[in-house]
Order: sequence, then C-alpha cells, then structure tokens
Amino acid sequence: MKIDQYPSKHLERAVSEMAKLPGVGRKTALRLVLHLLRKDAATTHALADALVRLRDEVMFCKHCHNISDTDECDICTDARRDRSTVCVVENVQNVMALEATGQYHGLYHVLGGVISPMDGIGPSDLNIASLVERVARGEVKEVIFALNPTMEGDTTNFYISRQLAALPSSEKPVALSVLARGVSVGDDLEYADEVTLGRSLVDRVEFRQ
Repeated sequence: MKIDQYPSKHLERAVSEMAKLPGVGRKTALRLVLHLLRKDAATTHALADALVRLRDEVMFCKHCHNISDTDECDICTDARRDRSTVCVVENVQNVMALEATGQYHGLYHVLGGVISPMDGIGPSDLNIASLVERVARGEVKEVIFALNPTMEGDTTNFYISRQLAALPSSEKPVALSVLARGVSVGDDLEYADEVTLGRSLVDRVEFRQ
C-alpha cells in the first residue's frame, strides 16, 4: 500500500491534520496516528480533550501577553516580583527559558514576534503599543531588551527605544538595557543553555541607540 492510499477515510483525515504540525511529515503523522490507534480509547480521548481545552480555555495575560489560564498570569500577580523592571521578549518560550535561569525576578512583556519587513511583520502586528503604555504609567524604571541577537531583534530594539524616547520626559527617564552578548549572535534564545542565559541577564549592559 502506498503512503497516500489509506484503508479508512478517518485515518486519512487524522494523518492530514497531524501532518499540518511543524516538522511533521505524512510518514511521521501516519506513525503517530497509528500509535494512538493502538492505545486504549482513554489515552486518545485524554489527548483530544487536552488539545480542545488548550484551544478554548488558554488565555493571554492582559498585562504582559504571556500564556495564562486567567486574564492575569501568575508572574504579573506575584507580589514578590520587581514591578519596576520589565523584560521584553519575543515569545512565550523565551519567558520559560529566562524563568528557568532563576536569575530574573521582574516582569515580562511578550511582543509576539519581531519586526521583519521580509515576512510582512510591522510594529502594528506586535504588542509594542501596550508596552509603551505600561512604561508611560511611570512605574517601570528599567526595560530589558531580551530579543534574539539578530538583525530583526536589533531592529525591534531600536524601534521600541525610539517609541519610549518619545514619551513625555520625567525627572528620571526609564533605563534601557540589553542582554550581554553571552548569547551568540544568530542564536535562538530558546536553545541557549541556562548558565549562558543566566550570565547574560546578570551582566546586561546599557542599550545604546
């Protein structure tokens, strides 16, 4: 039997849906679907229920845009966090990576991507306006840029810095810093080891326009 000839239309549909996942080809999708089919029904139902709840019940924090089960995430509601420091990251995976270091105790702001004209992503497609609003309220004293050290990441850092510089001046303007380049240029923050990532946080430097 060829890979595109299925004995069941339900099997074919399941394989087609599974193959839509990133990095999953049709052969891998078929192997995964057949694995689930061999398991007891409760196992497959539990997976299906978890995915439905993920889609229908997971929310994004109204403050930092991190994933949460409520409209405010656990980090933003933690009274022990330093509310004067906001770490700007590209995605939720970066929040998880930085939290794993145990070196940072402030708040976060998830942009949902970086500025990339080649991919059609502009400032309005990201959570930049809400970051500027957070800083404008006056409680934030330092913004840490923790985006991947790429051209797109640096472009986003620069754009945000200009937006923050345009805010009405105060007696003590917000400080801008960027992760020390212990994280190699071109590397994804998600795959940096915890020691390197922790050192980058501790040894962060002033952001220069």
